[in-house]
Amino acid sequence: MRAGGAADSPAALQLPAPGAAGETTAARRLDMAAEYPPFVLGRPRFEQNKFYGRFRHFLDIIDPRTLFITESRLKEAVQLLEDYKHGTLPPGVSNAELWAAQKIKQAIIHPDTNEKIFMPFRMSGYIPFGTPIVVGLLLPNQTLTSTVFWQWLNQSHNAGVNYANRNASKPSPTSKFILGYTGAVVSAVSIAVGLNSLVQRANKFSPSTRLLIQRFVPFPAVASANICNVVLMRHSELEEGIDVLDSSGQAVGSSRIAAKHALLETALTRVVLPMPILVLPPIIMSGLEKTSLLRTYPRLIIPVHSLVCLAAFGLALPLAISLFPQMSEVSANSTCFYYPASRFVELW
Repeated sequence: MRAGGAADSPAALQLPAPGAAGETTAARRLDMAAEYPPFVLGRPRFEQNKFYGRFRHFLDIIDPRTLFITESRLKEAVQLLEDYKHGTLPPGVSNAELWAAQKIKQAIIHPDTNEKIFMPFRMSGYIPFGTPIVVGLLLPNQTLTSTVFWQWLNQSHNAGVNYANRNASKPSPTSKFILGYTGAVVSAVSIAVGLNSLVQRANKFSPSTRLLIQRFVPFPAVASANICNVVLMRHSELEEGIDVLDSSGQAVGSSRIAAKHALLETALTRVVLPMPILVLPPIIMSGLEKTSLLRTYPRLIIPVHSLVCLAAFGLALPLAISLFPQMSEVSANSTCFYYPASRFVELW
């Protein structure tokens, strides 16, 4: 400490200027307003026309903390939203409280049926309940039985999530879900078993190289199964088209070209999603297994492997589903509409 230094003398201590406290409070209010915009029931809290806004939105959707919401807290959130809807909000309720209430309700209650979604099939439970399956898919030295089991379990979990979060306002026949589920299981199992068999017969590779290649087999199996599921579940949209909305959100007809765009984006997302989850952990673990720690304590391989899969899953899921907006734009100049009056009109 320097003797007599201006920075150390009492005279050098600066007191807040008049109005500084008010300015700080105003700045905090501006930050709160940016973080919690005016609440609109049923609308996302973050802007959906930018990737970062969609990323923040889906981080909220998959937030596993909502799995621990109590029944009483859920009822409070639902009641608060009902009060807002009917204009009977108690005084002093903030935008932050309303956004938090909507987050809780959307995470637990199905918007069409108003029933609670089974916990393992909620979007907020996708990572906690899906990570053990990913670990099983990526286990080394898979047998035929274990390969079939983990691929079946993965597709069964995906089917449960898809069905539990389906659009129940337009009921689809159960046969469509069964067809998509069966196609996904058959394609995943057949590709995984076939590729594993080819790798084992590849005598040109050393045993360590074959083991490394086998670790990447789950990705093409899962990706192809996801595409198969999309095609089988939504192929009718290519013939019937999907609803097209104008800038005010009003339906103006159905479009097959819009359906094609939607299916392509969905299929691409289903391919991108498992890529970091099923590709990064094998790469990372192949390096970590060579460290002295895991060579000395091989029992730590499975726990470390699980943590790597959890980290990859937690990062990949919101990134992948944020790639495309939920509502995509299609130029009217290149869209064919089926209007409700059964007139087919081509717009060029």
